[in-house]
Amino acid sequence: MRTLISRVFISLLSCYLVFPVGAADNPPGIKLVLQITVDGLRADLLTRYQNQMADDGFLLLRDQGTSFSNVHYQHANTETIVGHATLATGAQPAVHGMTGNVWFDEQTSELAYNIEDAAAPILPVRDEIMSGDQVDPAQQLARTAGRSPRALLAGTFTDSLKAHTKGQARIFAVSGKDRGAVPMAGQHGKAFWMSSDSGDFVTSAYYYDTYPRWAADWNAERKASKFAGQQWQLMHDISQYQQGHLDDRPWETDLRGYGRVFPHSFGEADNKLLYTQVIASPEGDRLAADFARILLVNEGLGKDLIPDYLSISFSGLDAVNHFFGPSSLETEDMLLQLDRTLADLFGFIDEQLGLDNVLIVLSADHGMAETPEFMAQQGIEADRLTTELVIELAQQITEELFNTKGLLKFYYRPFIYLDDQVLSQAGLDKSVVSEALAEALMQHPGVELAITRVGVDKAPESKLIQQIRNNLHPTRSGDIYLVQARYWFNFDKGPVTAMHGSPWEYDTQVPLMFFGASIANQTIDRPVYPVDVVPTLSALLGISPPDSSQGSLLTEVLRRDQ
Repeated sequence: MRTLISRVFISLLSCYLVFPVGAADNPPGIKLVLQITVDGLRADLLTRYQNQMADDGFLLLRDQGTSFSNVHYQHANTETIVGHATLATGAQPAVHGMTGNVWFDEQTSELAYNIEDAAAPILPVRDEIMSGDQVDPAQQLARTAGRSPRALLAGTFTDSLKAHTKGQARIFAVSGKDRGAVPMAGQHGKAFWMSSDSGDFVTSAYYYDTYPRWAADWNAERKASKFAGQQWQLMHDISQYQQGHLDDRPWETDLRGYGRVFPHSFGEADNKLLYTQVIASPEGDRLAADFARILLVNEGLGKDLIPDYLSISFSGLDAVNHFFGPSSLETEDMLLQLDRTLADLFGFIDEQLGLDNVLIVLSADHGMAETPEFMAQQGIEADRLTTELVIELAQQITEELFNTKGLLKFYYRPFIYLDDQVLSQAGLDKSVVSEALAEALMQHPGVELAITRVGVDKAPESKLIQQIRNNLHPTRSGDIYLVQARYWFNFDKGPVTAMHGSPWEYDTQVPLMFFGASIANQTIDRPVYPVDVVPTLSALLGISPPDSSQGSLLTEVLRRDQ
């Protein structure tokens, strides 16, 4: 009895800690913050397919909450880790340090994957797991399988929530990608992500010594493996799709037998790309939602007066965009099926907690460019500026101008790195070489801008220059920042049809919707930014935002339905 009384007292006290007396604008009763991130969801795709959606998925949030229609990232390198870290911290990449999926590590003189950490190895799920072929170019460059948030340089909303509740808030993040989960969980939450090697949802020694029983039991069911030999089928008859006539285009990727047309066949059990194919389908998102549901129940999220946090980052749309392009039948069906996955998830959470007790925020980490071939069909000049071509050009230019080989150390877009040792041995000034190389690169088709760090500091103010400044970090950025021309592809050769990562509007514009907590039903057209999410969530919960947060409060979200 004494224990029960103590727990009730602590819960009541925690309520006052989270919603202090006098904070009348803070909505009471938020038991769970559900942050949904749809990887690669360009804002206009929701508008394009809204007539094919029901009213209990995406449109539930848009039509019954506060929706912002003019939301743009303010950084230039629109990649997955950059967007997720920005959503998590409310800071620009120049502050939170996640300037790209990969950067050059000056201490080791190697390229580093954003959240790699040798001190936090992945926990094994079983004695033997398949070692799959890695098609994620960023993860190919990881030097270790370990993962943690230690490289994230700014505090997150979840860190502040954990501190404010004196460690009592339960914080979890789930994603199809490691870099979609880790930053959202912050330094003090728990993260799980789907392994493309095994189909399991894995975690690392940073978070646990062993898997929780519920997670081990979920993985033991081998749910992803059950798709071996099955197919991704269209949800509707092909005649009902806007893109139904575009099911087979020569630039689309056939991912080892996955095909360019429906139905897409998943590989057999021994296919090393089976789980990549599952992730690049509606089934991957359904698995993430299913894992999140099991997590929510077993961890007791939202069951007391202390608000908990759950992030779900859905990775499938981004993968489908990459392999087929955003204006494809695959992307259309993927988005419509994700709409149904969200509806099921919202219905489940309503049964468990009541949606009135849940604050939902939905956005995306970046948009997506159309394929250059598709744009060329529309009469717009576009082509492919591959990594291999940029390296070849940079090497040729520096050798011709300075009669020295080896001046180029690395190029991983958007940064070019020069070799300090070779420069020193040749008696060359880095600033002179950098400026000459940047100027020469800008003469090549497909290069909109190549600019040195010094050049960024001296350049006249412009939107593009500010985007680049927001993306520069003293130890994680290269010597030259390269920006591709609009609609030009800028990435490695390989099984990638379409690519994001530019500062242009199609890559920066994302949706942003808040729902629950008596938030008013309204659409806001003024310009806002993803860095504004963290201070707004903080205000809704009556807590201080993280110290590094740079966003502004979205005051419209604080308005209440009458």
